[in-house]
Amino acid sequence: MKTLKDAKIGETVKVVKLHGEGAVKRRIMDMGITRNVSIYIRKVAPLGDPVEVTVRGYELSLRKDDAEMIELA
Repeated sequence: MKTLKDAKIGETVKVVKLHGEGAVKRRIMDMGITRNVSIYIRKVAPLGDPVEVTVRGYELSLRKDDAEMIELA
């Protein structure tokens, strides 16, 4: 299973599934990250946290813990 945390800079990936429960999953979905959406990996901080991505035309920074909950194709 590949997650957003494993994606490389410059890669465009597609979301297959969101893991997690309750408020955490809801927060990720509220940011526009839902099934079948494309995500472009812009930057990764030197220690891997946070990950900067482009989703639905806007830039977003995600913590490493949140990025692990996003399964990719």
